[in-house]
Order: sequence, then structure tokens, then C-alpha cells
Amino acid sequence: MIKGLGTLINAAAIIAGGIVGITFKRFIKDNYQETMLKATGFMVMFMGAAGTLSKMLVINNDLTISTIGTMNILISLAFGGLIGEILDIDGHLQKFGIWLRQKSGSEGDNMFIEGFVTSSLTVGIGAMAIMGSISDGIYGDYSILAAKGAIDFVIILAMAASMGKGCAFSSVTVFLVQGSMTLLAALIGNMFTEHMLMYVSMTGGILIFCVGVNLVWEKTIRVANLLPALILTILISMF
Repeated sequence: MIKGLGTLINAAAIIAGGIVGITFKRFIKDNYQETMLKATGFMVMFMGAAGTLSKMLVINNDLTISTIGTMNILISLAFGGLIGEILDIDGHLQKFGIWLRQKSGSEGDNMFIEGFVTSSLTVGIGAMAIMGSISDGIYGDYSILAAKGAIDFVIILAMAASMGKGCAFSSVTVFLVQGSMTLLAALIGNMFTEHMLMYVSMTGGILIFCVGVNLVWEKTIRVANLLPALILTILISMF
């Protein structure tokens, strides 16, 4: 199998979803667009929560439920957020969005940057993005990213119908991020353990939940500044 094919399929699905969403946007009233955006936000929240809780909650032999990894995630998010704020990752992502808006001739689109940043964080992080990229890089198995592409098609369609063409450009973020992870996995993939990947999945799920919060309510969380937590959780899991 061709390594990296999964990212290409995923990016193409996002572009397709964006085109369909943009096409139908002109026929959808503003209040309908707002409802679609809120509905998408709640779906993203539950998707993120489910991804984290499926790894964090453990059913014991006596049928009681306990949690694992809470300290790892807490430390990763707290210090990862601090690092992200110092580096101003959110600000740089905003500037990248401004650059894309200019290059695409979309200066008059007031929702372009918000749509690009929000959709990029929605489809660019999470368990499927990470696991799929690693699987593609190590084994050339693109099935996870192909399935993610189908999900992202629906998500971006709904987001583009309410937030505009900026959402379609999240395909650039997915191509760069997942492509880089696939390349990294191809080079050092054997260093990743199931233990590490479990913590990355839990932390990524929380970040996706935060994206959903920003979709439902006015932006309150600079999710991009929490991205270093994904690296910290891997480092902490080594000890």
C-alpha cells in the first residue's frame, strides 16, 4: 500500500464536504445556519467526550468503575496550555488563516478565519487523526483515515453551510498535520507504544470537546494553545 494515501483521501473528503456545504449555504436562512452550527457543536462535544471516556473509564472485576490517567492529562493540559500561550499558537493559526484568506481572494468573507481555525481544530486532532496517521505511516493502512474522511465530510458540510468557505481550507491543515504524523510514524513508528497512544487519544478527545464548546457558545477556549498537551502526555507516559 502507498503510505500517505489516507491523508490524501481525508483531505479530498473535506474539500468535497466544504464545496457541498458552501453550495447549499446560500439557500439556508441565517437562523437555520445557527441551529446547524449549534447541533454540530454538540455532536463534536459528545464525540470528544466519548473518545476520552472510552479510554479513561475502567470497569473493575467487581463491576465498579474507576478512572486512569487523570493526573497525566491534568498536568499535560495545564503545562501544555502554558506553553501554548507563551508560543501563541492560536495567534499563529489565526495569521495563517489571514494569509489563506488573502491568497484565496476571500478578503470580504468575515467568517473565513473563524471557520478555518474552528474546522481545522475539529478535524485535525483526535484519536482517529493520530491513530490513522500512525497506522498509515507504519503499515500503509489507510482504512482509519478513509473512515475519518467520511465523518469529516459530514462535519465540514454542516460547518461550511453555516461558517462559509474557510471550513473547506481545513483540508490544508489536515494535509500538513496528518501528513507530518504519517511521515514521522514511517521513520520512528516503532517507538510508539499502546500506552502512549492511549494517553494521546484521551487528551485529544478533551481538545475536541473544547472545540465543541466554542461552537455552541461564544469562543471561550483557545484550543490551539492546548496542542502542546499532546506532546507532553506522551513524554509523561514514558515514566
